[in-house]
Amino acid sequence: MKASLSRALAASLACAALVSASASAAAGPQPVTLTIFAAGTLAGPFKQIDAAFTKLHPNVTIQPQFGGSVKMVKQVTDLHQIADVVAVADYSVIPKYLFAAKKADWYAGFVTNAITFVYTDKSKFAGDINAKNWYQILARPGVQIGRSNPDTDPSGYQTVQMLDLAGKYYKQPGLSDAILANAPKTNMRTTETELIAALQTGQIDYLAIYLSDARQHKFKYLDLPPQINLADAKYSSFYAQGSAHTANGVLAARPIVYAVTIPQNAAHKEWAVKYLQYLFGENGRRVMAANGFGTLSKALADDMGKLPAELRPLATPWPK
Repeated sequence: MKASLSRALAASLACAALVSASASAAAGPQPVTLTIFAAGTLAGPFKQIDAAFTKLHPNVTIQPQFGGSVKMVKQVTDLHQIADVVAVADYSVIPKYLFAAKKADWYAGFVTNAITFVYTDKSKFAGDINAKNWYQILARPGVQIGRSNPDTDPSGYQTVQMLDLAGKYYKQPGLSDAILANAPKTNMRTTETELIAALQTGQIDYLAIYLSDARQHKFKYLDLPPQINLADAKYSSFYAQGSAHTANGVLAARPIVYAVTIPQNAAHKEWAVKYLQYLFGENGRRVMAANGFGTLSKALADDMGKLPAELRPLATPWPK
């Protein structure tokens, strides 16, 4: 009798479990909150991508945080916050901080950018400045220039690197110091996008910023030579001659390539991979291009072997 009851109870429990599993499957994927830490300049396109992604996957809610790239990665390494995706404006930030802290072991570049200066009709000498005399205009007394903090944000140190390269390219010693004298710490913010309102209202005359932001906001901007704007990988050897002194050491210039990774302690790795599949795919590239970024036909993986298998068809090895 006892054996019969035990078999009946087991059968009943198995049936209940089956019904529960069927009900769960019928209800669809479980709700997921995907946390994304990203460079401030990615706010515009990522919000568009987030909206499209969550429309495809209604069970997903995305919680993005945008800020200086170094600040974003330090939230993972130093503050031990959990992120499912981390995207930065300088690929070298990921190995320098996340690899070193054993928080990640791969990254993939997905867009490019360039450094420029933007201005408005209210800017001093707006009618005189051009791609040939810009460094002379920006050094004039009374000109106010905004920039981001080189200790926390790639745009900040890339601006300094670009000015260092400009001095060499134009054979003008002291060019960088003369321009940075008009960009004091009072004109500096954690990210350059925080100064857009100051530019629009005329509190500052020029703002060092990425070309993507210049295009998104339809600002007037300087078309700087590719030899100094950090946008063209074929000038990598010349870029390496430029540097910026920061609280994190002396940083040599390199081509601007935005990169992304999934931290090893991500809470939702499966969905993070799906998000990157969308970002690297045709739809994601279209959004990034529409927002002024340079796009790649395939993402550039620093280590194809460590890249999640689902992303490998969308990637190619990083050029040596």
